Amino acid sequence: MTSVNRFIQFNNEMVDAAGLNRLEVLARALAGSPELSLTTRKLIEFRASEQAISISVFWKHRDPDTVRTGQLSDIYLLAAGFWKHFSLSAWRRFLERPSPLPELRQQLLLCAEEFRLSEKLRKERPGMARAFSLRESVYADFHRQQRTINGNKGFVADAFLNSAYLALRGRTEAGTEMDAMLFNQWTGLFDAASTADSARIVDAMMPRLEYLVEEDLVHTFYTFGESADKLPKPREHKGAETDGEIEEELETVEEWFQAWHRAMELENDTAMEFELEDGQSGEATGGREEEGASKIHFTAQGESGEGEFKESGDPLDRKTDGNKKKAGKSFGKENGQVVFEEKRIESNSAWRHAVQETRRLQEPNVRAVVKELRKRMRQKEQSDRKNLMSGRLSKQMTGVVTEDRPKPFYRKSAPSGKLDAVFGLLVDGSASMADKLDETKQAVLLFHDVLRKLAISHEIALFYEDAFEAGEEQQPNTFEWMHRFEDGSADHGAAIFSMEAHEDNRDGFAIRWMAERMKRRQEKHKFLLVFSDGEPSAYNYAQNGITDTAAAVSEAKKAGMEVLHLFLNIDSVSEDQSELFKVMYGNKSVSAGSLDRFTDQTVRLLKRTLHLVVQSQ
Repeated sequence: MTSVNRFIQFNNEMVDAAGLNRLEVLARALAGSPELSLTTRKLIEFRASEQAISISVFWKHRDPDTVRTGQLSDIYLLAAGFWKHFSLSAWRRFLERPSPLPELRQQLLLCAEEFRLSEKLRKERPGMARAFSLRESVYADFHRQQRTINGNKGFVADAFLNSAYLALRGRTEAGTEMDAMLFNQWTGLFDAASTADSARIVDAMMPRLEYLVEEDLVHTFYTFGESADKLPKPREHKGAETDGEIEEELETVEEWFQAWHRAMELENDTAMEFELEDGQSGEATGGREEEGASKIHFTAQGESGEGEFKESGDPLDRKTDGNKKKAGKSFGKENGQVVFEEKRIESNSAWRHAVQETRRLQEPNVRAVVKELRKRMRQKEQSDRKNLMSGRLSKQMTGVVTEDRPKPFYRKSAPSGKLDAVFGLLVDGSASMADKLDETKQAVLLFHDVLRKLAISHEIALFYEDAFEAGEEQQPNTFEWMHRFEDGSADHGAAIFSMEAHEDNRDGFAIRWMAERMKRRQEKHKFLLVFSDGEPSAYNYAQNGITDTAAAVSEAKKAGMEVLHLFLNIDSVSEDQSELFKVMYGNKSVSAGSLDRFTDQTVRLLKRTLHLVVQSQ
């Protein structure tokens, strides 16, 4: 896990994970594509091969309203404009025609389409007008400044594109021969009704531009995203009634994305089919013996050999090679290539003496927490409500005579009994935890002992990613159980003290994994705790890891779980660190401040959560 205090301070920029998630939901709604994902890049663009669209970082470092409205204009343009009304066939034919100035030609067409689609959306969706007005105002200032700079540097093509943008917004005057061309031909875009119309206007301008401009664009102001070789080609197939070949083209960006999605689903289904049919048969491996066989199978896990029944469609039961499972889409778009294994931690009996000594020191804390909670439970059980119109008849009947409207009944509160709660604890197993393991073990042991004495179901797992084996195709992750839900009140102190630091940590994936296990529990109150010492760090999991973790926390909350984060650090928490954890966990992040206070903070966290359970029962 890398530190939050990055070495390059000017790159220490906070990610607005919640804001990106909201924009992603909006983009999916406008495009009608629940699989669509959203990222940030230098320019707005499409990447069907990743099922993603990107908004521009152009809007950063401005006042909050401009940032929010500008990003909305990106979403409107991408998901409501280009998505449904940009012709891929016209774009592909446009790219096939050669030109001495290919970059200028292509970017002029994209500039023209941005104008056409913005005007179209203004008319169809008046509520988007404010966002597009702000967009054009900010970009007009940008292009005006860039035109001056490019003109002074002799970048003629770049200055012309700047003028082209301004001409469509009525912010330039005819002067040079190229400016006159903008007014005479370029402004014909006001009547353009399709991508093909825009392409014809651009191509009508190119002969004169190729004569006047010697060098192509230096800067990139517009990009489609995917390169030309990834654009869809016409699909040829035999006609039903003729012997000829029939061309079928993907006309819109929407159809293109859907085609990519279907192709990936087919590929994944084929791979899964091969794994199931080619692998070993039998219930222990999850293999399919014959068509139509039952979807319920038995898998044995853990040292105890105890098995549990799972449905084959369970996201926690997608087997790959050996005991590893494939994460797939249900664990978030950033974790599609993750494979993971679940196993019991190798418990070392040599830690027995250290466990006993730690318990001796922590016994007052454990006893105080348990005693306080049991006292609260008894108080709630014994408290009764008096002066009611119905219920049990009170022994004190004087009110029947002395009061006009007597209420001689009472009711006892229902006995509290066992606390209706379940806890899942995830412990960061990254390399940076190496110097904090002793304090972490003590805090986890206290957590374990308190819940054991209160007979509360809980699970404790160490999570980490193998940094040496991780690559583009696979990112191996491991969960090591120290205690499982099924273990009841069994003592696993030695297992807790056997934990070790490994390499990387993929927090969002781990939270989804634990959340999936907790969804099966029947308890009313569900708490998911994360003990970590910083931000997520894994293969291709830097800033997108922060966003993914925030999304995982949001998903768990929607599923009825309370997600709590306890930050362990040698030094006190900085303002940047505090803001980062607020992005990922909201106001449910607590800092220990120092290693010595980690166990104390664990006690406070447990007491607070358990008091909530007692009060609600």
